[in-house]
Amino acid sequence: MAQTAPNHIKSVSVDPTEMAHFAAMAEDWWNPSGKFKPLHIMNGCRTGFIKDEICAHFMRDPDIDLPLKGLRILDVGCGGGLLCEPMARLGAHVTGVDALEKNVKTATAHALKSGLEIDYRYGTIEALKDKPFDVVLNMEVLEHVTAPPQFVKDCARKVREGGMMFCSTLNRTAKAFTMAILGAEYVMNWLPKGTHQYAKFIKPLELTRMLKDANLSPEKPLGMVYNPIGQTWKISDDTSVNYVVVAVKE
Repeated sequence: MAQTAPNHIKSVSVDPTEMAHFAAMAEDWWNPSGKFKPLHIMNGCRTGFIKDEICAHFMRDPDIDLPLKGLRILDVGCGGGLLCEPMARLGAHVTGVDALEKNVKTATAHALKSGLEIDYRYGTIEALKDKPFDVVLNMEVLEHVTAPPQFVKDCARKVREGGMMFCSTLNRTAKAFTMAILGAEYVMNWLPKGTHQYAKFIKPLELTRMLKDANLSPEKPLGMVYNPIGQTWKISDDTSVNYVVVAVKE
């Protein structure tokens, strides 16, 4: 049976069907050849991009050992901690929240094993009582929630004035359907079948509007493009499949 957020928390973000799907994969988070292999491959690209954008915004040197030292970062829908851990290694104080208890247990155990201090929480963004953060990460989560506009607003409330939020998701295009669902789930078997639902994909214009409605100032959407030959990802102007939007709270 799926483990979801505590039943005293009412959430517009938690989809029981999605929770059941990810609960079945929770123990596989840190297997680089397992069910989360695509995220492992993507992690280097998105970590580098996030680091550089944060350093540019807060006027930090990206080449020092701990460029994010002292910054408070919240990772929403943190899963097993694949993004929390590199942020912590860059010096940030990291909080990860996830509505699946199995994910939080996996993430906590791996951080302990890795000697990293990360504050993992089992719950939802709506229930988080912490003061706003310098940076909120909302990566590969939007396509799995029930009400994206409200979810974006809830996440935006956790961004301090002058802070920033990163949102990445999948575009609702025929190319994205072909690559992210047919290709990744049915042909290459990189992801379990049913990981994504095309109807939940979000167009960049739609996400930009959500961010503006949440009182954030979004920058131009940028694509994250996969090279199957080199098995690498890069930031690009091609937003037809995966893309990321950086937004600032003025």
